[in-house]
Amino acid sequence: MTKSARLFLPLLAPGQAQKEITHNEALAQLDIITQAVVQAVGVDVPPASPALGECWIIGPSPEGSWSGMAQHLAGWTENGWRYVQPFIGLGVWTVDEGMFARWDGGAWVTGIVSAAAISIGGEQIIGSRQPAIANPEGGGTADVEARTAIGSILDAMRAHGLIDEPV
Repeated sequence: MTKSARLFLPLLAPGQAQKEITHNEALAQLDIITQAVVQAVGVDVPPASPALGECWIIGPSPEGSWSGMAQHLAGWTENGWRYVQPFIGLGVWTVDEGMFARWDGGAWVTGIVSAAAISIGGEQIIGSRQPAIANPEGGGTADVEARTAIGSILDAMRAHGLIDEPV
């Protein structure tokens, strides 16, 4: 059976009989990966009584009906388990952890957000890391050193967009 290049969805063949079988299989797979939600990540044993539509990310050592499907998404359908091979960038919401997981090409990465900047309401709140601020050392007047260190901290926070410039 010919499959699509990225999502591995089954494609209809010219002159194919019973096209609804192939079409329905593609819809079942799309139902699993569109706005994907999984109950848990890294589970090796299929649940005893899954609810229709529930999904899991299979762990590295699957057993039973999940054998041979390590790291795949498994979704319970009216016709049993359906599997979706992960592809780079595939993201899912994890119910048990309450955060996103994404496939990086070799493993499921959970709880790490990658971005160049974070904006809220069109305003940058967090940007790239700024250079280190040296610890205050020596000196005869602690007050001057403290003001310098605090000023450097405030400058770094402003550069990150965590606080605004003084008025």
